Amino acid sequence: MGRENIRDILRTLGVSRSNAGVSTGTRWLRSQGPTLTSVSPVDGKVAGTVKSADASSVDRVLSVTTEAFLQWRMWPAPRRGEVVRQIGEALRRSKKALGMLVSYEMGKSLQEGLGEVQEMIDICDFAIGLSRQLYGLTMHSERPHHRMYEQWHPLGPVGIITAFNFPVAVWSWNAMIAWVCGDTCVWKPSEKTPLCSVACQQIISEVFRKNNVPEGVSCLVNGDYRVGELLAKDARIALVSATGSTRMGKAVATAVASRLGKVLLELGGNNAIIITENANLDLSIRAALFGAIGTAGQRCTTTRRLIIHESVYDEVRDRLKSAYQKLQIGNPLDPECHMGPLIDEQAVRAYLRALKEIRAAGGTFVVKGSVLKGKGYESGCYVRPAIAEVENSYPIVQEETFAPILYLIRYKTLDEAIALQNGVRQGLSSAIMTTDMRQMERFLSVAGSDCGIANVNIGTSGAEIGGAFGGEKETGGGRESGSDAWKAYMRRQTSTINYGDTLPLAQGIKFQI
Repeated sequence: MGRENIRDILRTLGVSRSNAGVSTGTRWLRSQGPTLTSVSPVDGKVAGTVKSADASSVDRVLSVTTEAFLQWRMWPAPRRGEVVRQIGEALRRSKKALGMLVSYEMGKSLQEGLGEVQEMIDICDFAIGLSRQLYGLTMHSERPHHRMYEQWHPLGPVGIITAFNFPVAVWSWNAMIAWVCGDTCVWKPSEKTPLCSVACQQIISEVFRKNNVPEGVSCLVNGDYRVGELLAKDARIALVSATGSTRMGKAVATAVASRLGKVLLELGGNNAIIITENANLDLSIRAALFGAIGTAGQRCTTTRRLIIHESVYDEVRDRLKSAYQKLQIGNPLDPECHMGPLIDEQAVRAYLRALKEIRAAGGTFVVKGSVLKGKGYESGCYVRPAIAEVENSYPIVQEETFAPILYLIRYKTLDEAIALQNGVRQGLSSAIMTTDMRQMERFLSVAGSDCGIANVNIGTSGAEIGGAFGGEKETGGGRESGSDAWKAYMRRQTSTINYGDTLPLAQGIKFQI
């Protein structure tokens, strides 16, 4: 992408070279925080700057969003859903420009950038229907002339902390659902992709103005981890939904727990595909390829481990090696390229450190990794994806490295494979490739995968918005997006109505005066 192109895209989205980074939804606030510089990993050039929030502006935002909640919660849920419907339409109109900005600022392929915006549109559609389906339950009372039921009420202001790898979609998973539930939102995006957040705020602010949505329903506070700490510690935030590393999640959980607030955590993954002796190997190779190199290995659902039956191990290894030699690595906006850059030089250092630790542990490289240099790679963030034969017990294999490094592990029995799959601290996504129904059912049973996501004959990466997204163990246990994940954004209330003339007590207790 040329410099003229990115300027045109920013202009189309209402983003300038220098931007305020704090908003209450309908207006931008002044802040004394430091300036964030967005450097594209595509070409190493400055895309723009954004002013960070400071303690004073965060306090102002939290005051405004708390007041807005008192009004927003009184809007009928279908009316809130209509606002979200219009946001979806606005995103449809901006899909190409926003997708290109995601690709340029973050470094994922244009197809993935467009797909991320489509995911935002899809969650809007899901939330519209949900706005008429916030169902409770009715229950039979043990007492005569009594009726029991439960209902769901808006929870309050929700803090949303998102990571760089999905700079817009994960925010929308939370915000669209929270809005139809009657909550207000304060978004703290990654400091590595601030322009995407400004663009989203510009898109929705026009919709909010047209619908007279109260100021403060959608707030934005750009900044580094210190801004996230302010949200986590403030009792005005009823729920903190945080996506990122396990280390970050533990810090957020500790801060929120100290004030007995609520958290929704989507943290690290160390995902594996089991390739059985009964697998369709054509499907298996394709699933492993996209899972391992999609978003340059920077997805929480990236395939990091291939657990391969010994009878097909050599064939899978050799076919992967051949496929890796055909990969095109370069500008992610070039449709011929399969993989773009890592997000920044810090990520490159983590990649190189992992390669060194693999060698030190005794791993053998099938495809050696390296930093790419020369024309088109001037940003220093392009790397060659690596494949290594390892043992699951290696310390580096037990970690989540946000880079395109794929580990190959050999197994003999399915029980052994499942134990290897489960033998890490993370529990996000998992998959098995097999044509044997007994193997797939074993994998999906209570004694099978311990992950929040368990797939059969597809990879670990890529999730539809209709299902609840999240994982177990050090992945945090949270659920976002579809199914009944909306319940995290609401509070449950159990009510009992006595329509009789007496006052019987539960459990048959007698109380007379």
